[in-house]
Amino acid sequence: MMVQFSGRIMDVPKSFIREILKVAINPEIISFAGGLPNKDLFPVSEIQQAADIQFEEYGRDILQYSSTEGYLPLREYIAARYKEKKNLEVPTDNILITSGSQQALDLLGKVFIDKGDKIIIEEPGYLGAIQAFSIYEPKFSTVPLNERGLDNKCLNDILDKSNPKLIYLVPNFQNPSGISSSEDNRKETANLISERDLYLIEDDPYGELRYVGKNIKSFKKYLPKKTILLGSFSKVVAPSFRIGWIVAPDDVMDKLIIAKQASDLHTNFIGQRIIYQFLISNNLDEHVEKIKNKYNKQREKMLSAIEQYLPSGVSSTKPEGGMFLWLTLPEKLNAKVLFEKALNKKVAFVPGDPFYIGKRDLNTLRLNFSCVNEDKIEEGIKRLGTAIEESLDLRRRGKYVER
Repeated sequence: MMVQFSGRIMDVPKSFIREILKVAINPEIISFAGGLPNKDLFPVSEIQQAADIQFEEYGRDILQYSSTEGYLPLREYIAARYKEKKNLEVPTDNILITSGSQQALDLLGKVFIDKGDKIIIEEPGYLGAIQAFSIYEPKFSTVPLNERGLDNKCLNDILDKSNPKLIYLVPNFQNPSGISSSEDNRKETANLISERDLYLIEDDPYGELRYVGKNIKSFKKYLPKKTILLGSFSKVVAPSFRIGWIVAPDDVMDKLIIAKQASDLHTNFIGQRIIYQFLISNNLDEHVEKIKNKYNKQREKMLSAIEQYLPSGVSSTKPEGGMFLWLTLPEKLNAKVLFEKALNKKVAFVPGDPFYIGKRDLNTLRLNFSCVNEDKIEEGIKRLGTAIEESLDLRRRGKYVER
C-alpha cells in the first residue's frame, strides 16, 4: 500500500539524540548524551504522598476533563513564583499549562509559522526547537553565540536584511552550549528588537539551576510586550509529568488556546494536580538547593576531568549552571567520527551537527553532567580523552578518515 505522507513530515529528521540514547542504554556505556536530570534526586516519597492526598480528597474530580488553560491554582503558583524569583508581574490569565516545553514550541509553531516564514535561532541551537519548528517549514536564520551570548552584530545584520516573525533564545545555561547571556548582551539584543515587529521566545528550563554567579534579568523586563516565556517543572521536580507552561501576551494567548484545544484539549489533569500538591506541601527552594549542590559537584568534576584528561587543543565552555557544556575539538576532527571511536570505548556524547542548520561534519560536541555521578564522570572523560588522543595520532600519521 502506497501511503502519501505530508511533505512537511518527510523533511523533518528523527531526533538525533533520541536515536543515540537507544545505543547508549547499554549499562556498560557511560553516557553524557542525554539531557536527563539525575534520577537519584527525584522526590519520590513526597510525590507519592501528594498523589495520595489528591486521590483521597479529590479522587473523582481529578479524573474528569479540565480547562484548556490548566489548573488555576497551579497557574497562580507559577505567577507568584515569577514575582518572587524574577520580580515579574505575570497575570494568571496569561499562563497556559502545556505538555512540557516541547508542546509549547509546537503550539508556537502552529500559531506563528507559515511555510517560508523567517525565524531566528542561536547557533548552536536547541535541537528540540529546531525539530519542532521544522515541521512548519520556516526559513531559519542563525546567530552565533560567544561567551557573552548572542553575536548582536550578526543579529542586527539579519534584522536589517529580513523580516523575521520570531527569535528563539535560551539565555540561561543554553542547551547545548551551557552559555548564559550577560546583562549587557541582553540589553543590546533587546534594543535591536524593540523597534522591530517580532516576538522573542525566552525558553528557560534551567534558570533555577544556577551554581555560580548572579541571576540576570529576563528579557521580559526589557521587552514586556514582545517576550513569550516558556517554563517547565521537568528539571526541578520530575520530567515524566510533562508539565510545562507558556506566558504570552493577550492576543497571542488567545491563539495558543485555540491551538491547544485542537491539539489535546488540555494537559494531563492528574499530573497538574499532583505537581501542585507537591509544590504546596513541600519547600521547592530547599529541593532545588539539593539539586544544585549535587549538579555543581558534577559540573566541577567534569571541568577538572577535562583539564586533566583531554589533550591540548580541546576547549570547553564553563557553564555557571544548567546541565551541559560544549567541547570544541582540534580542527579537522569530526565529532561524529569520534563518536564511533568513543562508543567502542564505552562512552557516549552528542556530536554537534544536529544543533546547527545546514552544517555537517563539525568538530563540536555536547556533554551532559547532570545524570552521571562523579566517579563515572571522571572515568568517562578519561575514556573520551583516549579516543581523542587516538584520533589525533591517526591524523599525525595521515590515516585519519574525516567522515
